[in-house]
Amino acid sequence: MVNAVIYLEGGASGRDSKNLNIRCQKAFHTLLDKMGFKGRKPRLKACGGRGAVYDDFCTALRTSGGGFVAMWIDAEEPMKNVEAAWAHLESVTTVAPWKKPAGAEDEQVLFMTTCMETWIAADREALKKHFGHKLQESALPPPNALESRPRHDVQERLEKATKDCQNAYAKGKRSFEALENVSPTSLEQLPSFERVGRILRKRLK
Repeated sequence: MVNAVIYLEGGASGRDSKNLNIRCQKAFHTLLDKMGFKGRKPRLKACGGRGAVYDDFCTALRTSGGGFVAMWIDAEEPMKNVEAAWAHLESVTTVAPWKKPAGAEDEQVLFMTTCMETWIAADREALKKHFGHKLQESALPPPNALESRPRHDVQERLEKATKDCQNAYAKGKRSFEALENVSPTSLEQLPSFERVGRILRKRLK
């Protein structure tokens, strides 16, 4: 069994969080299976909001006893250098910056740049299959340089493109259902996705 745990930005906290957290974890498990990690996957924990991810990660970093501990989060803003994870987290301005904990490494931060919707929007074939013929492809963000686009722009365009669909895009259950459908092959163009795969191939032995 792989001695690793990844804390996910997604799901919810509180009394009614169980089902949404299960949905979140299932979506990322499905993605990892498609990436070739079936049989050597880490334990995944959906934490809900961004602050809870950081708190859980810091606690695990102090108590893990040597296993691989990481967090899988939105970058929130376009990145100048996708490899410089903690430098980015300490410099973001649209959310509270995070201080690098003692002993933490850049490879312990896995990014969706700038947000999960960027990855969903990158796979046009999966979008057409998942949302059907009422998908307005012209409303989607251009496929080139997706990771340089502000997260709110990507999110709003995805919502607009699917507004007439029966399963119109929304945060929560529907967002995780959409993520389950993406193909790793379609995401390889994204530097943040390529980096995730590279790090996990190295760490999940």
